[in-house]
Amino acid sequence: MLDDFEPAEHEQQILREAVRTVDLIADLHAVVTADGTMQDSPQGRRVHPAVVELRQQRVVLARLLAALSIPTESDGPAVRAPRGVHRIRGVS
Repeated sequence: MLDDFEPAEHEQQILREAVRTVDLIADLHAVVTADGTMQDSPQGRRVHPAVVELRQQRVVLARLLAALSIPTESDGPAVRAPRGVHRIRGVS
């Protein structure tokens, strides 16, 4: 990604958090793979807490990636505002 874009400082921060979130998702996925999706509890069978956290972290990741506004191939060629100039999507 960094070969194709020059992220501004705030975008670099978002990108770092996205990478950390991906790592956390991988760790949670490993826990669920090892333990299974369900757990016994005093109240009966319940969804493993890591499944709930995994779902929440996926939502966080989606929001972080949306905040980056990375153009997709269907958006046409990548057009990037000059460094320091930030456009809000939908606003010319």
